Amino acid sequence: MRVFHDIEPLRQHLESERKNRRVVFVPTMGALHKGHGACVATARSVSEALVVASIFVNPTQFAPGEDLAKYPRTLDSDTEHLRRWHCDVLFAPAVEVMYPEPQHAWVEVEKLDDPLDGRFRPGHFRGVATVVAKLFQIVRPDVAVFGQKDAQQALIVRAMVRQLAFDVELRLARTVREDDGLAVSSRNLYLSANQRVQAAALFKALEAARRSLESGERNPRMVETGALDTLRGAGINRVDYAEMRNADDLSALVAVKGRVILALAAHVGTTRLIDNMVFDVRDDGVHADVMLY
Repeated sequence: MRVFHDIEPLRQHLESERKNRRVVFVPTMGALHKGHGACVATARSVSEALVVASIFVNPTQFAPGEDLAKYPRTLDSDTEHLRRWHCDVLFAPAVEVMYPEPQHAWVEVEKLDDPLDGRFRPGHFRGVATVVAKLFQIVRPDVAVFGQKDAQQALIVRAMVRQLAFDVELRLARTVREDDGLAVSSRNLYLSANQRVQAAALFKALEAARRSLESGERNPRMVETGALDTLRGAGINRVDYAEMRNADDLSALVAVKGRVILALAAHVGTTRLIDNMVFDVRDDGVHADVMLY
């Protein structure tokens, strides 16, 4: 695996490689886990793939008071993970490489960044969209892979690609879960043993929603209430949101029909966790845990 820290050497290498291979890009913030491994595996499945991963803890997507300072930085172990996963190229730039001067040009995706995490993390998705756009300009991938767990981010990136005419195909990797259903996340490292047990309630809340829909419930507020009750029954009382929305544009629902998403954000101790499940609700039944796109 080739490792690059600067833009121009990376560009030169990729230019020589892309003549015979498709550049498939997996952007990450490091602290790699099985979810990132699933993204790399999805990238590897692309025909003639040259798999490029980036590790960059992007400061512009952290609001004041968020965990930028304590976000885990584990470049050495992350590099070994990527080697084991048969990644071909790693781009690990410093902040000064990605932001050599104060940033005044930003990418914002309106409407999609309003609900859910947009309400609780102002400026977060502006930072995400901007750094992804910069990385796309640097790497110029043919295909880029993101994780379904960050569903709102995935929808925002898709809208940016469509509306700004980026020449890149997007693919999603399925959320990877522990045996008790908890979605793997770098933030799980912050949980104590008791909190780790408690955190499994997020998946239980999604499963409660699935059972409610399969029993015929079509009122989104009732489904949301059932998910909230599950979280609070586990002692998780600080819940930012448990909302059902349209899975294509995150618009509000009057009734549950078609492709919908239940998105959760809750605090277990001081750790904020997110999760989601996408459903396809049809007259002939409910298809649960489907892919966002």
